[in-house]
Amino acid sequence: MNTNSNTYTIAYASIMVVVVAFLLAFVSSSLKPTQEKNVELDKKKQILGALNIRHLESNDAVEAKYNEVVLADMIINAEGKVLNEGTEKDKAGFTVANKDVTPENMPIYRCAVEGDTLYVVPMTGRGLWGGLWGYVAVKNTKEAIVYGAYFSHESETAGLGALIAEEKFQDSFKGKKLYADSTSQQVDLTVVKNGKVEPGKEHIQVNGITGATLTSNGVADMVTNGLQAYDKFLRANR
Repeated sequence: MNTNSNTYTIAYASIMVVVVAFLLAFVSSSLKPTQEKNVELDKKKQILGALNIRHLESNDAVEAKYNEVVLADMIINAEGKVLNEGTEKDKAGFTVANKDVTPENMPIYRCAVEGDTLYVVPMTGRGLWGGLWGYVAVKNTKEAIVYGAYFSHESETAGLGALIAEEKFQDSFKGKKLYADSTSQQVDLTVVKNGKVEPGKEHIQVNGITGATLTSNGVADMVTNGLQAYDKFLRANR
């Protein structure tokens, strides 16, 4: 065959495209189980973060601690009815992707830490540049107190909105209450502009991040609306 002909060039290029595509598909397929395992592990780290369990030394330590403190990954509906007890763990609520959460398919994690029964609520929202997500752990007490929180983001501004992923901001949720008082009919916990926490509302308001108003507003909406979706279940289990 004439190696200088157009036919040879086209045939050679076509064969190389097929070979490279095959190799890429093979590598992707081979790595998929590892990638999925890493995604699951990262999710468990985030749930543990909401339980104030962080900086574990190894992946094995993460798995062990998660199995110790997370008792069930339940699925409930917006009416507070338990649809799947999730006692097998990692087979019910844990498998529900954010895009698949609906009023009839809501994951929630029942946990036990130092004698306290806690419910970890997953939530998603929108920041200045992209998606936000997180988890808030709530004690099942009459006052519905926040035990801990974890938040992350796709692409918020470094040094500003990205600070929601730092422990300092997340720790500011500890001890806050979901409801203003015993007569409240909805979730009152929210984030306000930094320095604008109202007197008498310190128990339900968290200072936002200076210079990151839109990200702070996004977290406020995510937390308030996210917890409100689970309101009937949380009221019934406090």
